[in-house]
Amino acid sequence: MNATLALEDGTWYRGVAAGASGEARGEVVFNTSMTGYQEILTDPSYAGQIVTMTAPQIGNYGVASGDAESQAPHVAGFVMREASPVASNWRADGTLRDYLVRHNIVAIADIDTRALTRVLRSAGVMRGIIATGNVDPAELVEKARAIPRMEGSDLVQGVTCDQPFAWRDRSAASGEAEHKAFSLVPEHRAKKRLRVAAYDFGIKWNILRRLDDYGCDVQVFPAGAPAADLLAMNPDGLFLSNGPGDPAALPYAVNNVRELVKSERPMFGICLGHQILGLAVGGQTFKLKFGHRGANHPVKELSSGKVEITSQNHGFAVDPGSLPSDVSVTHLNLYDGTVEGFKHVNKPIFSVQYHPEASPGPHDADYLFQQFLESMEKR
Repeated sequence: MNATLALEDGTWYRGVAAGASGEARGEVVFNTSMTGYQEILTDPSYAGQIVTMTAPQIGNYGVASGDAESQAPHVAGFVMREASPVASNWRADGTLRDYLVRHNIVAIADIDTRALTRVLRSAGVMRGIIATGNVDPAELVEKARAIPRMEGSDLVQGVTCDQPFAWRDRSAASGEAEHKAFSLVPEHRAKKRLRVAAYDFGIKWNILRRLDDYGCDVQVFPAGAPAADLLAMNPDGLFLSNGPGDPAALPYAVNNVRELVKSERPMFGICLGHQILGLAVGGQTFKLKFGHRGANHPVKELSSGKVEITSQNHGFAVDPGSLPSDVSVTHLNLYDGTVEGFKHVNKPIFSVQYHPEASPGPHDADYLFQQFLESMEKR
């Protein structure tokens, strides 16, 4: 079946359907990872986005239940140069195409993803639509222009949990044994199990797995839960998760995190959690032209001068000039100099923009979980 991808600037591409039939609408972005497409598909941070993979062939190792980052895919749509028709992997549960169809994800293949990526890098990410069948590209362009913009969009409410839950209970029920076999073993674990209260803004399961690996019992709370609910469990530490959309559109989350900051408990934020924390301490955020998405982004840790190769997925960033004097920038992106991490000077609070849980990226930044662990044990 034919498929068409149309962008709001009038650009369009004709290819073949590689997933479910129908239409998919969202912000069109690109990811430079060569592997990890299943983790990308199931990352809640991609809600509302059509993801273009820049690697030339996607799907060659199929999909495996142990590689999911949430219960189901969250991308709005998926774009590939070549979609592999076979799955060569002893762990695979099936092919990527079957997986996309089963979860009703509209996808397109056989288009020039290099040309598309150049458009997105030059003009910036744009609203777009994928439609299967014989469609009029001009009509799709008009539909793309009517899609709500990412700026000002609260997408967290569509991906957060409905009720609080304990990760150990959920992981035991969902069968984590397979994933544990491939997990990186921490050099040091907590001397006793530590209690962590985590906000779910669209949390990736591998973050919860890493906290569990380090000896933390994690209680996960919905994004709108009052700060008092988290503090009521008397946690040893507080965690702010990744998630989709514009952080400035989440005043309820910013206000709750501002209350948590006052508690002076150890706090660790990742991605959207980092941006929300930045707003909570008095900073501001802004939208990047085309964002950072991939498993190969260099980040400099300023105190040591070391460079980490990191996994990233974000379209907004914290403005360093807006941060107060008691907040210090700790990490910078070596591509464009944007803030990749900061810490509070007087409180055990820190955050990073990238993903140290390393799925599907390198393990260079896993030390941040150790840092969080040490701050909790010190307290």
